[in-house]
Amino acid sequence: MYTIDHQIFNITSVQLRELEPAMAVTPIQDATMGPFPSFGLALITLEDENGFIGEAPVYSSYINILENCLLPILLHSHHVPYHKLYHQLYWSIRNEGFRGPASALVGQIDLALHDLAARREGVPLHRFLHAERDTVKMYGSGGGTNYTLQELEQEVDRFMEAGVDCYKMKVGKAFGTMMGEDASRVKFVRSLLGKDVRLAVDANQIWSGEQALRFADMIAAADVAWFEEPIHSAAFEQIGVLCSQTPLRVSFGESERTSRLFPTLVNLGVRHLQPVPTHLGGVNEWKEVRDLAAKSGVDFSSGGYSLFTASLMATADEACEVEYLYSIMSGLERYFSVCPEWKNGCFVLPDIAGLPVRVDWDYCRSADKIVKQYYWNDQNVRKYSPIVSL
Repeated sequence: MYTIDHQIFNITSVQLRELEPAMAVTPIQDATMGPFPSFGLALITLEDENGFIGEAPVYSSYINILENCLLPILLHSHHVPYHKLYHQLYWSIRNEGFRGPASALVGQIDLALHDLAARREGVPLHRFLHAERDTVKMYGSGGGTNYTLQELEQEVDRFMEAGVDCYKMKVGKAFGTMMGEDASRVKFVRSLLGKDVRLAVDANQIWSGEQALRFADMIAAADVAWFEEPIHSAAFEQIGVLCSQTPLRVSFGESERTSRLFPTLVNLGVRHLQPVPTHLGGVNEWKEVRDLAAKSGVDFSSGGYSLFTASLMATADEACEVEYLYSIMSGLERYFSVCPEWKNGCFVLPDIAGLPVRVDWDYCRSADKIVKQYYWNDQNVRKYSPIVSL
């Protein structure tokens, strides 16, 4: 039985490399952001004293938090078991807050530590985390508010040919001001999918509770599987009212950076939890939400960099799904020598140690695709000195 709790991580160096953004298949816009003509990827690489590495996607724009809070601990805490090391990393960001990018950075480093631990054991990360299968159900995602009907149809066809049984589209066009057109587009996509493929809609938090209820009524005949983030993710009182007044399964969770808010969402009536593994404060926090969903009888899915995090979803119930936003994520695959295979509506996880993705760094260097690069070791990072509050 594999466990990380008592493993020792004597980290000798840390790299952060940002890759050139990859062009989108179709630039996508949602209710509140976009369009996104390209999509980027940055990775953090941890190396231990024996040359083992762990890598994970990371935010490249928060170098100050990385250098001031996290690297001093990573590079100077030797012979410390994981459970103590993580404790130090977690509490080092207290003054930065547990609901923002600092918390996500802790989680991203934690994912890299798990990758390193699994590589040292020579097993895939999902097996290290005790998964019993090598496939993960995937749902298709896209349907930008800027898509023409023809582009919607082309994307739906691509996903259906790949065997998905659920497709999620964006609603809330023009900052939520074209609700009638949104409803018509939902009905159009439903006609493309037929009765056997589920349809979900994502409003990216654009509406008020009253507007969300009105839209829910407008699409009632479309048999929507879930209504994602219809109102502001921090408007807890409104979320509770909305959940009590619509029969649609309301989903939230992508905007959260700590597992501690998810019980509140369940108590408010949210029936679909969507934590993004690289947004939360660690692998164990993500597992807490996974277990909460199972205990509460609510749906559970994950998004983000799904090719990386599909291995975590393999530890959840077989019906749980990982989102694949094909239009902007697929372009990143040119950087990978290995990644999950998209087959019959599932991701098939490769039999490689650690996370299910290998970045082809030789290609990235030779093709000049690394646009930013940082390197740290214990010589250029100050030692960690705990701050004592008076």
